[in-house]
Amino acid sequence: MFLAVSKKRLLSGLLVGAFGILIVSLGDWWFSISLSLIVHFALLEFFRMAEFTGIRPATKTTLVACQILLFFTQLSSRGYVSIEISDAILPLSGAAICGWILLQPVTGSISDIAASIFGLFYLGFLPSHWIKLRNLLETDLKNNFNLVPPDWSPSITFGMLITFATCLIIVGFDIGSYFVGKKFGNHLLSPISPSKTIEGVFGGFLFSILIGASFVYLLRWEFGILIGIFIGILVAIFSLVGDLTESMMKRNAGIKDSGNFLPGHGGILDRIDSYLFTPAIVFYVVVLLSPLIIS
Repeated sequence: MFLAVSKKRLLSGLLVGAFGILIVSLGDWWFSISLSLIVHFALLEFFRMAEFTGIRPATKTTLVACQILLFFTQLSSRGYVSIEISDAILPLSGAAICGWILLQPVTGSISDIAASIFGLFYLGFLPSHWIKLRNLLETDLKNNFNLVPPDWSPSITFGMLITFATCLIIVGFDIGSYFVGKKFGNHLLSPISPSKTIEGVFGGFLFSILIGASFVYLLRWEFGILIGIFIGILVAIFSLVGDLTESMMKRNAGIKDSGNFLPGHGGILDRIDSYLFTPAIVFYVVVLLSPLIIS
């Protein structure tokens, strides 16, 4: 039985990984549309958890608002609309959600509003930074001198590389946490997630740092190793925050998995929880640190 579950988990994990490599490589609308579909189903799982606790979120309105937010993020990232128009979607969507709750025949509550607005932030605003990150070009940064080595293929953009690197660091953190925790884990990290140990987290941090340092070393940046270590640590921290946040919500809802979409992995939200907070952190760190990155 365990072997069958492990095979299912491995197969679905490989399929998810192959799909991720494909859409990041393709980029542009292929990437944003795929992300929109993932967000849609993850948001349904999130609201399902909220409903288990007695909350009545504005599900349909928030689903539509998140799709509009992601759509306009892609448009602004490609230069089709101004960034100001894209930025306006978030507050307007929040107002629309509150308005919808106000119009319901049964009076809404603080919890209904909070869950709906958090859904917009958690599975709309935060994932939109994956689109910003994937569409990032060297010319978008203050110092754009050879962020990608000039002898590399012109089809390899900075946005593609930093997106792949961020995903690999997250995967490295998960793998390091799992295997080191399995081998040496004796101290529980948090009652929120009984399977996580302090030793496992340290193993995850080590893997993340090694991947981050290796990535910037390949790009030949000045101070690359230090920047890679810094990014690796940040991604590991916020990957862990994302994981524990979803575990806390599942614990509150009294469920083990957010869904059963992925055999051996649970729901989509279970699979992407570590990927929600990280893109915004990486995007703004790269933008703010770009003046210090000199090839």
